[in-house]
Amino acid sequence: MKKLCCALLACLPLTAMAYPIELEKQLNGAEVSVSTQEIDHNMGAVQLYNYGQRDAKCTAVFRNGPEAPRTRQANLAAGESSNLTLKSNRSIIKLRIKLTCELI
Repeated sequence: MKKLCCALLACLPLTAMAYPIELEKQLNGAEVSVSTQEIDHNMGAVQLYNYGQRDAKCTAVFRNGPEAPRTRQANLAAGESSNLTLKSNRSIIKLRIKLTCELI
């Protein structure tokens, strides 16, 4: 029983390695589904899916601490999905994403 408890306690820090992602979205009438993803300690992504009937243009600004903000853009046709990713030079502690979408 002691060995089982020690094994469970040893695995506990492995589950706490994720970093928080703050998402601020402004969809402006576009029908876009948004989900964030943690890919690695220095990579993050936003997955977009346009479930509306009209095309949409989305712009994401990724901010990771002291690094310069990085902008990614995607044009989404109706029913199309896309991933916008960021690869940082440093390990991400907290990732802030500002997503702006508009109908085309």
